[in-house]
Amino acid sequence: MTTRRPNNTIVTLASRAGFEVEWQDAHHTTQHVPETTLAVLLERMGLPCGNATQIRQSTAALEAELSGRKLPPLMTAEVGRGIALHVAAIKSGIHYRIELESGSIIDGRFTAPKGEEALLAPIDEAGYHTLVINDQRVTLAVAPPRCYTVADAWRTLHNDDDSGDNRPTPPLWGIAAQLYGLRRTGDGGIGDYSALAQIAVGSAKRGAHALAVSPTHAMFSAEPERFSPYSPSSRLWLNVTHIDPAAVFGADAAHAALEAAQAGDTWSKLERLPLIDWPNAVVLKLKVLRTLYEHFCTHERAQHTPRALEFHGFCERAGRALEDHARFEALQAAQLSQEGGNGHWRNWPEALRDPRSPEVEAFAEANRHEVDFHLFLQWLAAKGLSHAQHAARDAGMAVGLIADLAVGCDSAGSHAWSYRDDMLQGVSVGAPPDLFNQAGQAWGLTTFSPRAMRTQGFSAFIDMLRAAFAHAGGIRIDHILGLRRLWLVPEGESARNGAYLRYPLEDLLRLIALESWRHRAIVIGEDLGTVPPGFRERLEEHGIAGIRVLWFEGAHDGKGFKPPSAWDCNAVGTTTTHDLPTVAGWWRGSDITWRNRIGQTMARADGRDPEEAAQEVRAQDRAELWRAFQQAGVAAPDVAAPPPDRAPVDEALAFVAATPGPLVTFPLEDLLAQVEQPNLPGSIDEHPNWRRRVSVPIDELFEDDTFCDRLLAVDRARRAATAPVPSANASSEPDTP
Repeated sequence: MTTRRPNNTIVTLASRAGFEVEWQDAHHTTQHVPETTLAVLLERMGLPCGNATQIRQSTAALEAELSGRKLPPLMTAEVGRGIALHVAAIKSGIHYRIELESGSIIDGRFTAPKGEEALLAPIDEAGYHTLVINDQRVTLAVAPPRCYTVADAWRTLHNDDDSGDNRPTPPLWGIAAQLYGLRRTGDGGIGDYSALAQIAVGSAKRGAHALAVSPTHAMFSAEPERFSPYSPSSRLWLNVTHIDPAAVFGADAAHAALEAAQAGDTWSKLERLPLIDWPNAVVLKLKVLRTLYEHFCTHERAQHTPRALEFHGFCERAGRALEDHARFEALQAAQLSQEGGNGHWRNWPEALRDPRSPEVEAFAEANRHEVDFHLFLQWLAAKGLSHAQHAARDAGMAVGLIADLAVGCDSAGSHAWSYRDDMLQGVSVGAPPDLFNQAGQAWGLTTFSPRAMRTQGFSAFIDMLRAAFAHAGGIRIDHILGLRRLWLVPEGESARNGAYLRYPLEDLLRLIALESWRHRAIVIGEDLGTVPPGFRERLEEHGIAGIRVLWFEGAHDGKGFKPPSAWDCNAVGTTTTHDLPTVAGWWRGSDITWRNRIGQTMARADGRDPEEAAQEVRAQDRAELWRAFQQAGVAAPDVAAPPPDRAPVDEALAFVAATPGPLVTFPLEDLLAQVEQPNLPGSIDEHPNWRRRVSVPIDELFEDDTFCDRLLAVDRARRAATAPVPSANASSEPDTP
């Protein structure tokens, strides 16, 4: 049977739009994306191709964007490098003006050797400048060659304290914590920003310089059953369920609000649970916060107190983007309260799907008090997270909080609603079939359209970066491979029926570097999985640290584990991540048991029990890891590997501490020798994802001898580790505004 070749016109259009019409699967076999899949994806990118006329029109529209007949609204460049303008109409000798962000002016004329592109002279000042050519104004985002790094953070710390210490940056360490799981007396059953500040200060006093945190993105107040931090409503705003009601208004006001809401007993019961009861805990916390809001409106806003003026100033600075989010929150609650109401904005009445419609404006005016409640919540959340970062830095951390930037947002959320022209619609970000998941993955997330990035001057991407950096000393970019390409699946389709869409990697890396320096914050990229050749080198060139995990650092010969000295000196080392087993869980094989329990293991051709076979392989891995510990000098050479129920947690921590990266992070679960991991990918209700709480309150945690001894041992091991050698381009600080 002959397979019909795809329509070459659709294939050409798809390729021009950035889709990879062919890709290599996990078996290194070339796969061709079906024409039907390409057609659907093109249509959902705003390029319909259902017939010859549509194909011609879409091709013409795309060519108009990409042809270079006019300049885009924003161009990126690097400090000190010439800037090529891909516009044929600009000839040599044409006058231009550059208005620098600092206020200075550069006047010049284009040089364009025959047959080559017009060139702007290099700009030595980083920032968002304006290029003026005749009546056209273009933003020039001129970036430093690399991001702000751990070494820069260390130098800043010591310049601030006027120590004059010019020693090389020592190997630093930090803790990675799931914010929701932190336990604090009076938290109502969900970890909060006050607990985050406490653990930051406590760990800083014991030598930590960073605290990596699970995503703090805004969720759905009206749908508390949606609680995965990696499926947020918006990556611009904050999760209000982490607010401590006493943080701004005091313990007495919070207690009075609890009493007024008749919530005291339930509040205490929720605190004692080992797993978070999200639906009930969120509803109760919002009830208490609403009581505080009503008191605030009556006694402070009406009197224009300093705190009320601070709130109004926050709302004014946040502008329309925050107003949109607050309107969405109020609108979604109103829609869900109706009989047969739907939470997804694409299923709302048509007029409410447009945040700029008169109907949305009328709703906001009629429900101003309710909209303001959500502004109030964001104000409290921002104050709480900001306080945690300031507490971390004041306690001596060079970096402080490292925020986690999710790869996408829920297509039903406020980000997709308020930035709908910038977002991909009707598709899900995911992953193609691979050796571990033969069905592929569709995560139900959307993200920015690369077409819209170009035509809108990357404004939505920049807004997101600034939100991520706002209250942190660093960011971790989840699935940073998505800066190069993302697997997109049409909604409702199998994850197999997708295609890769390319993104403007160089532009995105430059914008990240520019915002990194403007916020004096480091950047870490989660570069795990199938990494394209040369990708990690590109990240390194731009000062973005990768991540190296103990379980994946196998020896080059395929046997055993790499010694610490062989780990990447430009990456952040760690024992594990939220998606992988803890040290104690891996040693015991709990992850294998869980996967078998929920049906994630495949039947074997030889008929053997898959869990039993996997545990046998794990036993061999345990022996090899123990041998690596011994060879690294962190385990006694003449002692046999401990049994499965006695994991060598301290040895694992010491092993990773000996690696040469500028920073290592230790998950709180491993510092507490916990068995269970926070999340089991591929499961929803079968495993208690994003619900586990730390068993000990933070204030008691730093009184626990075992925990504190472990921190002391980690600190000593890092001090004894070899300091990372800075790369050649990391020796001087870029000139940034």
